[in-house]
Amino acid sequence: MRIALDPQMLRTTPLLELPDVVAGMGYEWIELSPREDFVPFFKHPRVDRATVRAFRRKLADAGVGVTSVLPVQRWSGPDEDHRQAAVRYWKRAIELTVELGVDTMNSEFNGRPEDPETAEGMFWRSMEELLPVLEREGVSLALEPHPDDFIELGRPALDMIRGIDSPLVSFLYCAPHTFHQGDDAPGIIADAGPLLTHVHLADSMDHRASDGLRYITNPPGNSIRVHQHMEIGRGDVDFDQLFHALAANGFDGVLTTCVFGWDDQARESGIRMLEAIRDLVDRHPTHQKD
Repeated sequence: MRIALDPQMLRTTPLLELPDVVAGMGYEWIELSPREDFVPFFKHPRVDRATVRAFRRKLADAGVGVTSVLPVQRWSGPDEDHRQAAVRYWKRAIELTVELGVDTMNSEFNGRPEDPETAEGMFWRSMEELLPVLEREGVSLALEPHPDDFIELGRPALDMIRGIDSPLVSFLYCAPHTFHQGDDAPGIIADAGPLLTHVHLADSMDHRASDGLRYITNPPGNSIRVHQHMEIGRGDVDFDQLFHALAANGFDGVLTTCVFGWDDQARESGIRMLEAIRDLVDRHPTHQKD
């Protein structure tokens, strides 16, 4: 099992300085999420192969590895020109991932929840183009349902992944999205079985609590998706229950710290999260299934 840091709160740290900073926090792994100096949200990558090779050397010197690269692109959006651009950006991101010596990518389904049929059609069109590239390069892909995507719930996401029917495509469970994807971490994890390869770890509040008034948004009844990425213990996610389910499932994949929004405490928060995750792993040891 590997514990990685999503360095989103370190996004202003130059790419080539990132490995030393992460190592100094006690991490041995990074999940490389969108960055303006690498692969930005919804844009073409902003890095060349020479910089990737330099970054790879810095990682080796620091004793830090990259578990996965996480692009977020509009590959399921309703506009065909935008979809085609997203596929081009994806192909370049795959090239850079291979250059980095990494064999795994993570992403979200994207698309619009109010028009899921159009989004699904665009998603499949993109997968038909990208899956052969991933297969040729030997790169795996872990997908997560995300609030405001065309798939937001855990079990429909698993059904879609099974429909892709590729040994390279797996499921990512995101703990801070627990209350948006069905509020049943144990059930979804059990249903995922070996498809579960990656878990994002941060806490979130259940916005439905206190008669639905824990968060007040106006106008009433709007479709905003409220959630946070807080440190473990500051919200309502039951992490003992979640880690018990992971242990029962024989999980031996990647656990990623993904706390956002506390940039002034980025390093201290990352250290506290690493300690909390290690404690949970120790209290819920995984027993491999036969």
